[in-house]
Amino acid sequence: MPPSLPRLGFSVGDLAGIGPEVIYKTLLDERLLKLCTPVIYGTATALFDDFPVAPDAEPLTFRQLRDAADIAPGRLNAVTCWDEDFALAPGQPSPATGQAARESLLAASRDLKAGKLDALVTAPISKDNTQADDFRFPGHTEFLTSFFDAPESLMFLVDEDLRIATVTGHVALKDVPTRLTPELLRTKIHLLLKSLKRDFGILKPRIAVLGLNPHAGENGLLGREEGDLVAPVIQQFAQDGHLVFGPFPADGYFGTQQFRQFDATLALYHDQGLIPFKLMAFERGVNFTAGLPVVRTSPDHGTAYGIAGQFRADESSFRAAVYTACQVWRQRWNDAQPRSAR
Repeated sequence: MPPSLPRLGFSVGDLAGIGPEVIYKTLLDERLLKLCTPVIYGTATALFDDFPVAPDAEPLTFRQLRDAADIAPGRLNAVTCWDEDFALAPGQPSPATGQAARESLLAASRDLKAGKLDALVTAPISKDNTQADDFRFPGHTEFLTSFFDAPESLMFLVDEDLRIATVTGHVALKDVPTRLTPELLRTKIHLLLKSLKRDFGILKPRIAVLGLNPHAGENGLLGREEGDLVAPVIQQFAQDGHLVFGPFPADGYFGTQQFRQFDATLALYHDQGLIPFKLMAFERGVNFTAGLPVVRTSPDHGTAYGIAGQFRADESSFRAAVYTACQVWRQRWNDAQPRSAR
């Protein structure tokens, strides 16, 4: 067993969204402190004292810190990321809430890189409201890939035995065909195989790759990407002894629940993978970034401005993101130990 509980940093996301609420509801369960040491990046006042929650909600007590080096195990910790006060209106994003989201994410990421944290759980941001001159990323995944100097990363949605990754992420649909190359597809398959082994302990993973076109191209009638690009890459992995199969027509693949025969599915673009995933696991699914030298998870939903401040948000996905971060961290820790020490 690891010598201590993992120190999990929580970035707060856009404060006008449901991030504070799902964090609050998750932390109400004191059993969480037996799994990890939570470290919230943002002032406790802005997060909970000024944010409307249920009138009869229990108060949470935080140990407010200036430096994550002073984290106290067995306590709720909050690292101050900003000192200025600003008006906070649930459901109404502003430049101030976008700035707070950036500062929280940057502070948590710096501490994770410095070894003061063991993993990061990110609450939802607004990709538009978070943009700034020093932050030009379409999402968490792209920022963290750059910040931690990873050559590539993989958007990986997980829910128990349902796992769906994507080759392309936050890319306009019209640009997907030009982004897809044999090199990119090979890279993503390698990342997926490595993550299934390293992060989820699956020794001989089975992977299914989806086609790009309707009916996986129908033998070239509806598109040639499957025959010209996808199938040759899959054949090479099979020749190398990996259990990689496809390309499968996406509609029939999910409609017949063929995905249950595999440890993971690789979709070729964002919505091809995320639509079926969210249909089946929206309330408990987790977005995990594979390929990073660190552990990062998030809930699979967005800011949900429309219900912010109404205490209606479901925290199940955020809680699952915390559990997954703990599990992956432990899996990596165990994998790094000499066999004699396990």
